[in-house]
Amino acid sequence: MKRILFILLACVPIMAAAQLVQPVKWTGEEIGDSVRLKAVIDPGFHMSIIEFGDFEYDDEYVDSFVVTLAKAELVPIRFNACDDKMCTAPEVWSYSEAVLQQRGPTESVTNGPTGAAGLLWIFLLGLAGGLLAIFTPCVWPIIPMTVSFFLKKGGGLKDAILYGLSIVILYVGLGLLVTVIFGASALNELSTNAIVNIVFFLILVIFALSFFGLFEITLPDSWSTALDSKARSTGGFLSILLMAFTLVIVSFSCTGPIIGTLLVEAAGKSLLAPAIGMLGFAVALALPFSLFAMFPQWLKQAPKSGDWMTSFKVVLAFLELALSLKFLSVADLAYGWGILPRWLFIAIWIACFAGIGIYLLWNIKNVSTTRKIIRALVIIPSLAFAGYLVPGLWGAPVKAISAFAPPMEIEGREVFNDYDEGLAYARQSGKPIIIDFTGYGCVNCRKMEAFVLANDSVKARLQNYVFIELFVDDKRDGVGDRNSQIQREQFGANAQPFYVQLDAYGHQIAEPMVFTTDPMEFINWLKY
Repeated sequence: MKRILFILLACVPIMAAAQLVQPVKWTGEEIGDSVRLKAVIDPGFHMSIIEFGDFEYDDEYVDSFVVTLAKAELVPIRFNACDDKMCTAPEVWSYSEAVLQQRGPTESVTNGPTGAAGLLWIFLLGLAGGLLAIFTPCVWPIIPMTVSFFLKKGGGLKDAILYGLSIVILYVGLGLLVTVIFGASALNELSTNAIVNIVFFLILVIFALSFFGLFEITLPDSWSTALDSKARSTGGFLSILLMAFTLVIVSFSCTGPIIGTLLVEAAGKSLLAPAIGMLGFAVALALPFSLFAMFPQWLKQAPKSGDWMTSFKVVLAFLELALSLKFLSVADLAYGWGILPRWLFIAIWIACFAGIGIYLLWNIKNVSTTRKIIRALVIIPSLAFAGYLVPGLWGAPVKAISAFAPPMEIEGREVFNDYDEGLAYARQSGKPIIIDFTGYGCVNCRKMEAFVLANDSVKARLQNYVFIELFVDDKRDGVGDRNSQIQREQFGANAQPFYVQLDAYGHQIAEPMVFTTDPMEFINWLKY
């Protein structure tokens, strides 16, 4: 048994080395309408061509490989390499990879910022959500009660800080749990799958109605009661952790909508995004407990619970209702139902933000001067934003909500949504082609439409092209799958937005263009 185990362990590094070794380096050089492909093979290795379109190679031991082909004849090459000791696993290389290697790997940006910038954005969103949650009727009244309990208990500052850390641990754990349960691929589905988007739309609407006061969503009282009694009878860090868990349960009706929205926004960004979002939320939520424990005299100056909290919940309800439309819109567009056109989407947003302003204006004369000022700081931006959105009813870009609203129709251009139809028209007209790989759930795609494609100078230049717009998440009859396959197989990428320039016969004439908000950068990229 030990011998077998030793042999298996010895094979591991050998197998790993076989996977890591890359003795064949490919290059592609454009020469007019042709491409010169070259394989540089490390000394001591030979290459075997396994598959190369309709071309046949009888020699299984290729020491050098150079071939010049028309761009129309380019096909992926399947090969492997061997020396006297081992062979590498079969690999597939295509000429498109030469272009992509020059630019670096193309990252999917379907859902907005990714990488470090994306995680920072998610953290800041979580921080903002946590700050909002503090002022809800479910959290604010608990702060003085909890801090006073710690001070009377004798723990004071130490216990309150541990309490804050416990809140962070619980919410970060929730974010990690979401990732473990669903996985990275399923998390991405949360932002692109139509059915899932409908579910989240309904959840946010229900929470919004709860915030409006139509009903209250709470977890069973027995849960919080049992946790609270257990926390009081238990000592040490465990008791503090249980008290923090009690806060999570008690505040669910107010924090649930914020947490749900945050997790959906984090979905598909990266594997760590839900945990990072929850970290931001928890840090903001735990902050007042620790600060008031450090400076207990601040409790006397803090505003007391009252009607202002009801007003705060109603404002949040309007915001939740507006944000819920994003999820309904994705489902509507993906299946082509046509129930939420762009003008209606914008009209509801206008109603929501106008509703915030009108609601806060109601009975404003009956509140104190301080609250009048605070209300005015919300009323004026809300009504101004509602007015800003009005031109969007007639097709204006309204860049501020470009990431949320359905795709805008850009006048003055003919758009094909089928690759073959667009290619056939290009051959007939002799015009070059621009392919726009986009998605209904793609945030950056909407930004490019508003900031770049709607620009008058860009629109004028696009008149020289046949414009093909391919949605990779269109759920009708497998359209999205076919469009995604075209992007992967022909251009070696899986990113949206992703723009490709072709000549009238489908040959690539420039490196791809990815996300930008600078119209001049896009214009300089155009060949015609």
